[in-house]
Amino acid sequence: MDRTEVTFPSAGLDCAAWLYRPDGPGPHPLVVMAHGFSGTRELRLDAYAERFQAAGLGALLFDYRFFGASAGQPRQLLDITCQLHDWHHAVAYARGLDWVDPARIGLFGSSYSGGHVVTVAAEDPRIAALVAQCPFADGLATVRRIGPLPALRLTGHALLDQLGALAGREPHYVPAVAAPGAAGMMTTPDAKPGMEALVPAETNWRNRVAARVGLRVPFYRPGRKAGAVRCPALWCVTDRDSLCPAENTVRHARKAPRGEIQRYPIGHFDIYLGEWFERAVADQTEFLRRHLLAGSPGEET
Repeated sequence: MDRTEVTFPSAGLDCAAWLYRPDGPGPHPLVVMAHGFSGTRELRLDAYAERFQAAGLGALLFDYRFFGASAGQPRQLLDITCQLHDWHHAVAYARGLDWVDPARIGLFGSSYSGGHVVTVAAEDPRIAALVAQCPFADGLATVRRIGPLPALRLTGHALLDQLGALAGREPHYVPAVAAPGAAGMMTTPDAKPGMEALVPAETNWRNRVAARVGLRVPFYRPGRKAGAVRCPALWCVTDRDSLCPAENTVRHARKAPRGEIQRYPIGHFDIYLGEWFERAVADQTEFLRRHLLAGSPGEET
């Protein structure tokens, strides 16, 4: 496996990334990748990148600023606008690599970043393909799914953090995942065990985020931009999703002009491991090869 530690600049900060180069001189297509809500690159996304690399696709798997191995203070600040800017800077970095074909850049996002890639592709018509896995498509739908009492509890923490930020204080943090009934961003029964199952022994992941993002989640509705995505788009929908309601996701996905939908009878976190990972990554690899490799030198059309 040819994996290199690299950094790229985003708003004056260094974002850490793993760069996967496939065999051969190139130019190669490349898939830009980042994780979901609070996630860092080592939480199973490296397994996807390795599969893409083995199939002849480059991959750039990065951590957002304020998270993981990337720079930025305060830590664990989940700013949606900043994360979208990080995506655009990652794409620009990838297009500048001497072994990459800048016309064949794809995106892979999962959960929260599954919404980000829809937004980025809608804003960048040069994106050649995208994969949105168990994607966050509609903040209002997610808030309805988690229920009014957890949402109300979280709003209190979010207001406390936002007011503290305006006063110049350090962030007020809440767990990214917590047990049902506890304070946290994701408190469905499968959230804490599902997330913890993805965490390796050595990790930069921390189970906390600045609570102010809770004020913004309901208003982030990236699925509404699906109709503006002109590239081929694969939507991998988990039908028993406790966080991103499947039917809502499918409704948005059907508006993508070149969208394809794969459905899996599993929960939100099940797609990262075992049999369902194997099924999903095979579908994703076939899709990406079909749209990023077909017609390139040495490939069948």
